[in-house]
Amino acid sequence: MQSEHPEYEYAGFWVRTGACLLDSLIFALVSLPLLLAIYGTDYLNSEDLFAGPADVMINLVLPAILTVVLWRWLQATPGKLALRLRVLDARSGHAAGTGQYIVRWLGYVLSALPAGLGFLWIAFDRRKQGWHDKLAGTVVVRDIRKEPVRFRAGSRPGYPEGKTGKENGTE
Repeated sequence: MQSEHPEYEYAGFWVRTGACLLDSLIFALVSLPLLLAIYGTDYLNSEDLFAGPADVMINLVLPAILTVVLWRWLQATPGKLALRLRVLDARSGHAAGTGQYIVRWLGYVLSALPAGLGFLWIAFDRRKQGWHDKLAGTVVVRDIRKEPVRFRAGSRPGYPEGKTGKENGTE
């Protein structure tokens, strides 16, 4: 019988980097068409930091709000969900509060500014916390609980449904 309580391990640097890359890809697939629709193809050649107010909203404000809302609602972004990661309160192991998630997002700036050292810190920290996690009192964990594998009655792994391998004399 499987325990109802999740089993976690701290999520390390590389799996968190993978989640970030997935989130970035998803974000680019959504934001780039919007920005091109608003600013045209000149957007791709612009040397300005921001092309205009819509650029600021789409690239800064909306991702911040969406990330905090997803952390609060699901304790994860789509990339983290895909890799079975969750952002939790470091003391209780439960969902963190909205304030913690806001501080965590703002802490990304602190982690990024000195050459990304706050993110790299994850690789060396005992609890795999970046500076933004330490500031917010959060940890990122991976659900390591194994789901049971179930097969239909009368089937055997590696054979078509309902077949056991005895039909053609292989067993």
